[in-house]
Amino acid sequence: MPLTAVHAQTTDPRANGRRGPRPCGPLSAAEADVLRIVTDARTPVFVTVREGGRRRYSYWRPLDSATGRGGCYAALPTAECDRLYAAGRIALGEPLIDPTRTMYRVTAVRTPAVPAPAPAPPRLVRTRARAA
Repeated sequence: MPLTAVHAQTTDPRANGRRGPRPCGPLSAAEADVLRIVTDARTPVFVTVREGGRRRYSYWRPLDSATGRGGCYAALPTAECDRLYAAGRIALGEPLIDPTRTMYRVTAVRTPAVPAPAPAPPRLVRTRARAA
């Protein structure tokens, strides 16, 4: 059967009661490793969601000529990936639907830079004319 691309439905965050990503604390070592793999532009990461709801995050590990290892798909830890998704650190792309599964491209979300505080408005100084 052919695969079909379906556009994700976008909803207003006010309609579903969510106010955006949860603030997250420091990353664990496993989460940092997952985020490092996801942010590498040369390594496309996908999540496959099966009919029963089981998710598997995976990427293609290229062949390393020095060690002779690689050239296969590698799975990422689902718990850490789910925590990164819940924290808003990774996002899912457009779904690709197959009869038995749905696949999404996983990308890292850029965290906005903390804006610098606005400069204080200039103070107006009144000058009084003195009568001599």
